[in-house]
Formats: sequence, C-alpha cells, structure tokens
Amino acid sequence: MTSSFQPVETIAGDWSAGMLLLCDHASNALPPDYGDLGLPAPEFRRHIAYDIGAAAVTRRLAALSGAPALMTTYSRLLIDPNRGEDDPTLLMRLSDGAIIPGNARSDGAERTRRLERFHRPYHDAIAAHLDAASAVGAAPVIVSIHSFTPAWKSVPRPWHVGLLWDLDDRLAHPLVAALQREPGLVVGDNEPYDGALKKDTLYRHGTLRGLAHGLVEIRQDLIEAAADADAWGDLLWRLLRPILADPTLHTVRHYGSRADHRAGRPAVPLGKTPARHLTEDPPS
Repeated sequence: MTSSFQPVETIAGDWSAGMLLLCDHASNALPPDYGDLGLPAPEFRRHIAYDIGAAAVTRRLAALSGAPALMTTYSRLLIDPNRGEDDPTLLMRLSDGAIIPGNARSDGAERTRRLERFHRPYHDAIAAHLDAASAVGAAPVIVSIHSFTPAWKSVPRPWHVGLLWDLDDRLAHPLVAALQREPGLVVGDNEPYDGALKKDTLYRHGTLRGLAHGLVEIRQDLIEAAADADAWGDLLWRLLRPILADPTLHTVRHYGSRADHRAGRPAVPLGKTPARHLTEDPPS
C-alpha cells in the first residue's frame, strides 16, 4: 500500500530575488512503508542519510532573500535525487561502511517505483518552477546547498566551504572570490568534489537550460547547530546579493559540461578553461 508521503517541500518566493534555491539532501526521513530500510536509528543521524545543516541554511537564505526554494523530504538512502536515473549510485547498497539491507535486493521494478514516487517529482517540481520563471521572462540563478563531512577516510578536510561548478563560471568566480575575502575562511574551488557530474541536479536544470548555477558545500560541523546554520545563511546572502545584481547572470547561455567532454563529446567552449577534475569520491 502506497503512503501519502509528499516527496518535495516548496518554500514560496518570487523571482525578483533572482535565484531558485535547491536542497537535494535536506531530510533523513523515510516514508512509513519503507520503515527504516533495516538500519539502526544512529545511521540516520550521519551524513549517509542527509546533508546535515543544509536544510536550515536553505530556509534561512529563502527567508532573507524572498527566493523560492525546493527541498526533498526523504533520505538519500531511499534514492539519491542528485544522481541521474541511470547512475549506479542512485540506490546505495553500501554507504561509508554501512550496509543498507532495504536496498540490498532492490530490483528494476523497485528502482522504477522509487524513481516515480520520489526522484521524478522533485525534478518535475524544479522544471515546473523554472518553466514558470521563463514564462515571465526571468532567468534565475540556481543555488544548491549541500554539506560535507570534516574528514573522508580518516583524512581531514581543511575547507570550511566549497563552491562546485562545471564550465559555467558566472556564479562560481565572483562567489569564490567573495568567500575568499572573508577573514579566516578556507575556501575550496571545486573542492571537496568536482562540480561536473553528468545528469546530476545542476547538470539537468542548470547546464542543459543554460542558467547560471553553482553548488555550495559547507562543512557539516559548522552548520550542525541552528544558530550556526543561520549565520551561514546570513553570510551567503550578504555575498550573493550584490553578485545576483549582475544582469549577465540572468541570461541564458550554454557552456556545455566537462562531464560530456569526458564521455567523448567536446564541450569546452572557445576561451574557456576546464576546472580541475577531482576523483576522490562522488559529489554530495
């Protein structure tokens, strides 16, 4: 029996803010009919279940800016909305040492069920918002909020925040520069992940549409507490507000993707230098 679980949370806003906020991994919840996927409760408090603190930062940014926001309401352990439908990591059977029993025997039919109930409604909602913006002549910048762990495989990560981007640098360059001017911040430029992932959320809705976009990664221990998440929301809005005033960010321009280039299709426009390709682990 299918529950009435709603896979997307929408925060209303208006396009005068110049952006659409996304939070792919906002929640660690599961629909009642999936129980706990066979995992103990502490696993749902880890990064394998959601991006800790990211939803709170997104809510704060939406409140300050008046921008619309879309957030998933389910755990990435159920299905990862930041992956293409054919990505082998869409349904994880093993994540950072944790075996996920509820995914271990998921077949093609179950994959399709989860795509239809959870993954596609999120992407449909994003597409509908962007279509509505286009209908009124708006070309919003897409800003996606994520968080990352302080260490990976026992190796400390030095960055406080990172900006992930592909070939479209319209948001990335000014925002990285603004973050780097903040005292004491260690800023990653395409760190701790590579911003080019074929068919992920920003590829699908930013790259393919020609909309300026970027993914902000904040170290999760810096936004775990509500007050800290609000402070990061305040900081990001202070830096984003003047950047979003630049009209060149609000035009449709197709840059292509390094992900396509790696797949054998040239995608580097004349005069553009690809950002460094990192292979440490998949983007969050």
